[in-house]
Amino acid sequence: MKIICVGRNYIDHAKELGNDVPTEPVIFMKPKSALIQAHTPFYYPEFTNELHYECELVVRICKNGKYIQERHAPNYYNAITVGIDFTARDIQQELKKKGLPWEKAKAFDNSAAIGKFIEMTPAINKKNINFSFLKNDEIVQKGNSGEMIFSIDFLVSHISNYFSLNIGDVIFTGTPAGVGECSVGDVLEALMENESLLKIDVK
Repeated sequence: MKIICVGRNYIDHAKELGNDVPTEPVIFMKPKSALIQAHTPFYYPEFTNELHYECELVVRICKNGKYIQERHAPNYYNAITVGIDFTARDIQQELKKKGLPWEKAKAFDNSAAIGKFIEMTPAINKKNINFSFLKNDEIVQKGNSGEMIFSIDFLVSHISNYFSLNIGDVIFTGTPAGVGECSVGDVLEALMENESLLKIDVK
């Protein structure tokens, strides 16, 4: 499986980190080892002093495809959930200053948490999905899929031009404004339409 991530897909988030608003999707990837396995504790990495959470909608690919037209994209994913893209922000900033890749800051082991998937049905309006993120029971992020710069269907189509999509791949679709630091002892919880789908204790 591949973990494909989209950066800067919400205008307010791009601005909060001082980045330009992209004119095409910013794509990066995480290895399979980045995925936190079920019932596995999340330990604060020793190599960073500024670990950030980024809550995102995540879709699951259900059909192999390449060069997918946007109008056919819904046929290639069948479930959606919320996830956390953990980022070693201090390391990322140093890498960005040097013009170097972000993998050490974004793709380290256990840097991707994925909640319980909800099957896509006609009742789900993918252009109006609300999600939120709580740190220690306080809402710190709120987003809506309608606020994405690039829609889910567009992302599936765009990504498939560069990488073959395979059954079981997941796409992190980008985070809204409100990203911030987490610390040992924090309890992180991600919800979609008020249903809790992911909860993590930082150890």
